[in-house]
Amino acid sequence: MKAIDTNILIRFLTRDDERQSQIVYKRFKQAEIEKEILFIPLPVTIETIWVLESAYNETRKNIYEAFKDLLAMPILKFEKPEAIQGFILSAQESKIDLSDILIAYSSKFSGCELVITFDKKASKHQLFELIK
Repeated sequence: MKAIDTNILIRFLTRDDERQSQIVYKRFKQAEIEKEILFIPLPVTIETIWVLESAYNETRKNIYEAFKDLLAMPILKFEKPEAIQGFILSAQESKIDLSDILIAYSSKFSGCELVITFDKKASKHQLFELIK
């Protein structure tokens, strides 16, 4: 199995560079034909969220919808897929930062009860606890 980097997901999702986007599309098609699985590490997921928000000004909804679509692709295997699913569901209901939501669900599915934080906004989420 091979892992993919953030720039691969960004090219696939934004198609902002036609040449590189076509390379990614062909590589994904090849993986589909060969029944190959490509791994997406959790840091790539969180970095992709950050890049889509900060560099591309994507809406919250577009971001979690994109991850919903990526999760459905049989060639992609996410690290902590249950955390990604929790992230998607919570992102629709919560107003806290998307990266914080993913941190919370990644922690939950790694066996943690809560994430302690100084972030007052994040602490409003059930998986965070404000430390004073």
